[in-house]
Amino acid sequence: MEAVTSPSAVDRPTIEDMNLAPGKAARLFDMLYNHGVGNGTALFLPIDQGMEHGPVDFLPNPPSADPDFQFELAIRGDYNGIACQIGFAEKYYPRYAGEIPLILKVNGKTNIPSDDDAHSPVNCSVEDAVRLGASGVGYTLYVGSPAQSLHQKELNEVRSDCQRYGMPLIVWSYPRGSAIETKGGRDSLYAVDYAARMAMEMGADVVKLNQPKKGDKDSEQPKAYADLEWDYLEGCRRVVKSAQNTLVLFSGGSKLGDDDLLNKVKVSLDAGATGLIFGRNMWQRPMEEALEISKRVQELLAGYGA
Repeated sequence: MEAVTSPSAVDRPTIEDMNLAPGKAARLFDMLYNHGVGNGTALFLPIDQGMEHGPVDFLPNPPSADPDFQFELAIRGDYNGIACQIGFAEKYYPRYAGEIPLILKVNGKTNIPSDDDAHSPVNCSVEDAVRLGASGVGYTLYVGSPAQSLHQKELNEVRSDCQRYGMPLIVWSYPRGSAIETKGGRDSLYAVDYAARMAMEMGADVVKLNQPKKGDKDSEQPKAYADLEWDYLEGCRRVVKSAQNTLVLFSGGSKLGDDDLLNKVKVSLDAGATGLIFGRNMWQRPMEEALEISKRVQELLAGYGA
């Protein structure tokens, strides 16, 4: 489905709406206005898949396994930031510090355990992010998993440290587990909408979400959602609204063709998202091809500034 809203009509929260402490506001402003297209929209490059999915994700483009490939893409592609785990950051970021903002992921897991056991343990700290000169901290919250209460406790500690150090908190808010699967599935409107609201309630400054999808199990959602009539754009608008004054980044997910990728960008922006976080859709391509599709995304972002 094509996006239908004109850029000038899109309403999205701004840094001013968020009532942030000065340190958070300064770091977030730098990422959104001194990098990328510089108009308050954003394109981030995540490279935590080596832990989350394993080396298999690099096989479509073997050079992408080299962190230097990732940093070159982020810098030459004028991304707003790069998100990675602590080992990646400590071993490679020092030579690129000042050229690209760093988002340090402070937790992570492998994909070997089932989603029913979904828990992403903390493996570094907000203090590490400060030491490395990061511009933000990322935390993955598995909404609905058996480990949800542990995640909430850990996230509260990370949030408290982010407040203390003036560090923006970006929450990867992902529905997971059998309880979610019995209520329509992880990508249902109900699940993604809940994940958006949960991140806001837990204190996220920015939330990373998957776009909601219609599916065979939609009738299993709570009645209020099962009875809703909605399309692709309206579903994205709804979850952005549920995040309120928390900025929304939609995930790129698995690799898409160019037309589908660009349509995903347009729908996300029309729905009021601040931007996107594309990993495999970019670095699974050869460098020049990745830079070309990045440029096309940036051209779309340039029309949606706040």
